Amino acid sequence: MAVVIVVGAQWGDEGKGKIVDYLTKEADIVARFQGGHNAGHTVVIKDSKYVLHLIPSGILHKNTVCIIGNGVVVEPASLIKEIDELRGNGIRVSGNLLISKNAHLIMPYHIALDKASEQSKGRKSIGTTGRGIGPAYVDKMARTGIRVGELLTPGLFREKLKVNVRQANILLKNLYNLKGFNPGRIFDEYMAYAEKIRVHIADTDLVIDRAISEKKNVLLEGAQGTLLDIDHGTYPFVTSSSAVAGGACIGLGIGPTNISKVIGIVKAYTTRVGSGPFPTELHDATGELIREKGGEFGATTGRARRCGWLDTVILKHSARINGLSGMALTKLDILDGFDTIKICTAYKLKGRLIHEMPKELSSLEDCIPVYEEMEGWKESTLGISDAGKLPRRARAYIKRIETLIGIRADIISTGQKRDELIHVREIFRCRRDLK
Repeated sequence: MAVVIVVGAQWGDEGKGKIVDYLTKEADIVARFQGGHNAGHTVVIKDSKYVLHLIPSGILHKNTVCIIGNGVVVEPASLIKEIDELRGNGIRVSGNLLISKNAHLIMPYHIALDKASEQSKGRKSIGTTGRGIGPAYVDKMARTGIRVGELLTPGLFREKLKVNVRQANILLKNLYNLKGFNPGRIFDEYMAYAEKIRVHIADTDLVIDRAISEKKNVLLEGAQGTLLDIDHGTYPFVTSSSAVAGGACIGLGIGPTNISKVIGIVKAYTTRVGSGPFPTELHDATGELIREKGGEFGATTGRARRCGWLDTVILKHSARINGLSGMALTKLDILDGFDTIKICTAYKLKGRLIHEMPKELSSLEDCIPVYEEMEGWKESTLGISDAGKLPRRARAYIKRIETLIGIRADIISTGQKRDELIHVREIFRCRRDLK
């Protein structure tokens, strides 16, 4: 038995979808613990490409139960669309997908407020997807949010909706000069959604607890990445939830003593979407080449990702915050063919050499990366499944990353497809299993 957390170790888009899909082969349950449909997890199986936003990547395995936890915010229309698309592709969803009663709903006024707020910031915009994620979490923390389970009690849902729409309309009209919403129309719309998803609504924390008691393998899936965490990321250019490993316990109702391993997904270079500091960002032909080779465009929005060399300063921060026990190194093949490859090992800040990520946004923006250069490899790594067959310089690159971060690579991804990876060490076999 093992309970394994998978988190993004950078600014998201590290390839969590593929790794979760791969690890699901050994998992009985895959559970998503935070975020909303602003995430985009891509899995390629043979010639078919699946992009998942709310539903855990494990849904592509027919015998695995997938859970959307209480820490997730759910936009029902998007969820239903995702369910319908999976069914259209022959993927079983009924009986395989459960949604926590305590997950909060994204409402139409959340989306309107999100877009209006972002537009009002002009050049100082954060770069949100405009899908209502932030405002839904605001209502959750203000204790005025509406939970998924309340869709099953129409009277309570109607009363809470009336109060919330009244408050939202005041903001929309007086602050942004926008038209408000009709609570009756929203009620009818969401009652129709309720009929479609009621079979999936459950006490998911009890389901997970039972699985742990029965010594089953449980895989906990995060969205976004550590540097987008609301507390430990590059605030305010972050997401609205806890994307780090600690968020898994809160977002699913699991005690921390049950966690066996935490695996950080590390892209072989660095990317980020939207605004915010990015010390190793490349504004040249090399950055453009990485973007084109890596297909670095958002799975959810299609936005071009900012690209740069690997930054081990932020990765050491990520390893510490998450308590990483191992990593999955992804997109190694994208670096095939480079004459030299750079790794950021420290920053220079106003003439001082520093090895830890500054907490202050202004300081991080002023950081100049200190690079270590390594010889690139001119051979292809695409599809290699045996670590011993990797080019010597590629192995040296991986070893150097392990040394700088202080954690080992358990998995190395060498391509986009499901089977294009190297499984170095077992993930679900833990010391706890030997007791």
